[in-house]
Amino acid sequence: MKTAMMAVHTGRRECVVDLTPEASRFVAGSGDGLLSVFVPHATAGLAILELGAGSDTDLLAALAELLPADDRWRHAHGSRGHGRSHVLPAIIPPALVVPVLAGQPALGTWQSIALVDLNVDNPDRTVRLSFLPG
Repeated sequence: MKTAMMAVHTGRRECVVDLTPEASRFVAGSGDGLLSVFVPHATAGLAILELGAGSDTDLLAALAELLPADDRWRHAHGSRGHGRSHVLPAIIPPALVVPVLAGQPALGTWQSIALVDLNVDNPDRTVRLSFLPG
């Protein structure tokens, strides 16, 4: 199995970051297999969705309604509403698997691999990419 860690600077804002270009470079020329993407953080998740065209902004808006940044959270250290970031991985999981065909992620036309991060207290993330040949 081939594996690598990538650094992702998210800044101190809620964000959706496109990981597709880096994931594509990682599996380029690798043939067929499975790409595993994993974010080893308790406050971030991974999603496959259309990016651009407003979908990433819509996702952040939906998460703001579902997981408001207020004082309702028992996990209450850090910035206001920080506890919601610890609930996020139960809704948007920290791992996903994508089939790879002929060295390319077999994503649909409008699909991208995205890191979803609501935690404004942690500006830097790591993501593990692993390729298991078929």
